[in-house]
Amino acid sequence: MEPISPKLTRLFTEFIRSEQASGVILMACTVISIVIANSPLGKDFLDFWHIKVGFELGGLQLKYTLGHWINDGLMAIFFLLIGLEIERELYIGELSKLKHVALPVFAAIGGIAMPALIHFLFNRGTETQGGAGIPMSTDIAFALGVLALLGNKIPVSIKIFLTALAIIDDLAAIVIIALFYVGKFSLLYLILALGVFAGLLVLNRIGVCRLSLYLIPGLVMWYFMLKSGVHASLTGVLLAFAIPFAQGRKESPSYKLQHFLHKPVAFIIMPLFALANTGVILKGNWIEGLATLNSIGIGAGLFVGKPLGVVLFSLAAIKLRLAKLHKNVLWRHIIGAGFLSGIGFTMSIFITLLAFDNPEIVQNSKIAIMLSSLLAGTTGCLILNVQRSDAVSQSP
Repeated sequence: MEPISPKLTRLFTEFIRSEQASGVILMACTVISIVIANSPLGKDFLDFWHIKVGFELGGLQLKYTLGHWINDGLMAIFFLLIGLEIERELYIGELSKLKHVALPVFAAIGGIAMPALIHFLFNRGTETQGGAGIPMSTDIAFALGVLALLGNKIPVSIKIFLTALAIIDDLAAIVIIALFYVGKFSLLYLILALGVFAGLLVLNRIGVCRLSLYLIPGLVMWYFMLKSGVHASLTGVLLAFAIPFAQGRKESPSYKLQHFLHKPVAFIIMPLFALANTGVILKGNWIEGLATLNSIGIGAGLFVGKPLGVVLFSLAAIKLRLAKLHKNVLWRHIIGAGFLSGIGFTMSIFITLLAFDNPEIVQNSKIAIMLSSLLAGTTGCLILNVQRSDAVSQSP
């Protein structure tokens, strides 16, 4: 693997390395899940994730299926890590430097808008119109996992570019989930959740740094958010921005928590999510499901919309002199990164589960996501794997 620049912070280095390793494990878990689901053990495997665990105490009910605990509970921890990383990038990372942030911001905007537009055009006025958010996000773990396979054939600046782009994608996905994928809404519980969040901000403001005084109320905020109808995983992002950052120093609560969460998220939470949500049964007519408007919208959004949006918006930003390419970055790197950003997987499946209740639509969506992500990732890898001697990019 190409040595990480010494200018990068330790946390960013850890983030890249853990996500790269996690991507490889995610691929393995996905294959294992699909194989088991289509074996004689398939029914037992799928039923396992529907086992209810938890407790009921008076009016407090915390008894949900294992799949629910993973998607609403453990994914809140995943979003907590994403929130901490976004916070770090905004304050002291690549996103804090205007000259560095412009290109990935424009690329991300194109990579968000174009796939959503493509899906919407295919599904406008149908029951699957709400799936427009599915092809919008990039799976950081898978994308960086592919980059890890390429080693030193690509510059470090492309790893930074793709990571920043994916983080901005995730931030947009968080906003979209909060605004458009709300279940049975309860204003009272939302006010209670936001009240806890406000209290945590006060603790931050007055200089309280004990991590437990944020995590324990954070659990209460998670419960209120769960009951509000707004997806409970968003609690992780709110909690991340409430925890003191203190310029990212090693003794800060934010640094300590982010450092601690890297491995559990990469090697436990994400693999569990893959095992619980990618066990699709490939019936005899599963290929027909790929011909539905929703599946076509997802596939075209991830494989065509993502790279097209990333490249066109990057080109526009550079032509307008709002951004510039790093001296070691070629246009094929941007095109290749655009295809890698079409690896939606985790976030795309996550949004699918929020967008649809129909099991058949969910099943077809998952298959479309996995196949188009595989195609986009393979294409991006092949493009980036091309060896060239030129070190200076030229406009296409």
